[in-house]
Amino acid sequence: MWEGDPAGQAWAQAMADLLVYANKQAAAARAAGVTALEAATLARSVDWYRGAVAKGIADNQRRRTEAARDGLRLARRFGAHQAMILRFATDLAVGFTNNQSERDVRPVKVQQRASGGCWRTLEGLAEFAVVQSYLSTAAKWGVDRLAALRQLFTTGPWLPPALSPG
Repeated sequence: MWEGDPAGQAWAQAMADLLVYANKQAAAARAAGVTALEAATLARSVDWYRGAVAKGIADNQRRRTEAARDGLRLARRFGAHQAMILRFATDLAVGFTNNQSERDVRPVKVQQRASGGCWRTLEGLAEFAVVQSYLSTAAKWGVDRLAALRQLFTTGPWLPPALSPG
């Protein structure tokens, strides 16, 4: 928003600056081994957030440009979803991005696009999902995907250590 209309959407730059600041504070707190941000840091972030939202609404409410309509819509959404957007700062167990979730979904979307947007059978979709889940879990445990497949077809499925029969 800010890049498209720097003069009219200064609030968007303030919001971006806040999110970068809050992410750095949360990362530093995680690295220090604490379970929550200091109350003053969290309060500063929340005040900054609310100020950016209020400015976004005020600056765009009476303007009639497309950028203003988009800015107002975005500012209102930021206001409505504050708890969800700032979750990474209020709950340090939650990461700033959802990159891992996106990476887990990507193979399904690529396969869907390659097959014309649909699966031939529900059984094929279920089998694909099982294989992708197995490979994704192995990768998250640091096991090479190809090594996990080799083990699957030679000695049996790889299982996470906590789930191994014993």
